Amino acid sequence: MIEEIEDDKLLQKFEQIADRLSDKGYAIVDNFLEPEEVHNLLEVLQHHQEQGTFKKAGIGTADQFTVDKQVRGDFIRWIEPSEALPPTQIFLDRMNEVMRYINRTCFLGLKDFEFHFTVYPPGTVYQRHLDQFQTNDHRRLSFICYLNEDWKPENGGNLRLYLPNEDGTEEEVDILPIAGRLACFRADLIPHEVLAANRHRYSLTGWMLDQLNELTFL
Repeated sequence: MIEEIEDDKLLQKFEQIADRLSDKGYAIVDNFLEPEEVHNLLEVLQHHQEQGTFKKAGIGTADQFTVDKQVRGDFIRWIEPSEALPPTQIFLDRMNEVMRYINRTCFLGLKDFEFHFTVYPPGTVYQRHLDQFQTNDHRRLSFICYLNEDWKPENGGNLRLYLPNEDGTEEEVDILPIAGRLACFRADLIPHEVLAANRHRYSLTGWMLDQLNELTFL
């Protein structure tokens, strides 16, 4: 029931996500996370860095997995829900509410999600790509929640979406990665890239799936 979402402001954000996904295939929602929540998640991210659990991100899955820092320069730390620290669990609980709301309103048949912490060192990029693998098509929606406090346009690091038009042309939409902002879009339809920044760029990045996470890579 929609009434289960007690916070009216949070419900408005969920409605905004669903409406814009249905209308445009993507949604940008500011203040999805409050400043205190961003700060707490940054502390968790720093804890994982100090523990040395971030790894260089690659491209592809299984036997097609490769690492190419010219194509993709970020470092990631996958989140295991059963081991999530309290700030991370709060975020996962909210994303579960988002998934349930989207299923009620957009009928996408979402069943699970996966997320990782992401760090882009200065100057690194992720070249244009789709988030849905050729050998695995279970990623339906991509989500990025930014953790960059005091981020300015001159810092760069935009997410660039390439939106297809009916006439075969494309429209570019640049999204500044400011703290608390949520970006989501169709994983199977919208190519995108991450542009270089002049400072470290932090986010929680993930996907909503049409099957249970533990089955995704079988």
